Amino acid sequence: MLAGLFRRADRRRRTIRTLHQRIGEAARRPGLYTGLGVPDTVEGRFEALSLHVILVLRRLGQLPPPAADVAQDLVDSVFMQLDAALRELGIGDMGVPKRIKKLGASFYARAGAYGAALDAGDRTALATALARNVLDGADTEAARPLASYVEAAAAALAAQDLDGLLEQGPRFPEPAPEPAPATVTSGDH
Repeated sequence: MLAGLFRRADRRRRTIRTLHQRIGEAARRPGLYTGLGVPDTVEGRFEALSLHVILVLRRLGQLPPPAADVAQDLVDSVFMQLDAALRELGIGDMGVPKRIKKLGASFYARAGAYGAALDAGDRTALATALARNVLDGADTEAARPLASYVEAAAAALAAQDLDGLLEQGPRFPEPAPEPAPATVTSGDH
């Protein structure tokens, strides 16, 4: 079924547009900002979108063909949207390519750091990278709830095949802070 999908350009574009839209919706969930500490700023929203795209790209990299084609189309779609957004912000034609190149370099650096930490099962490394990149340099402890969310998202995506990703959209858990540790109070025994 998927091979036929990628022979038809219009259907292929619609599929990628829908995938990109669903990732964007996940990156705009209020719980990321209210519960997990992602700054509700232009930069914070870029980081949230990048994080979700990276997670989907990571999963696509684990799937058989034509997943690599889907991944490339998704990256192209994301960076075309960033190009358009920079132009809307008034950045001139000469400045856009430089900014896109810089955004691309930071995107792929983040993908490498998050992927390596997830592959190693190293929550501390993941929290450190998220604190540095997403949470404006917060300490690693502050990023642990976000790291838990990222691990849960990676696990949810790992349960999806390519058909599921494209037809139902990527599954992301609801972002919620980790419950605070129970406190023992003295008094009533």
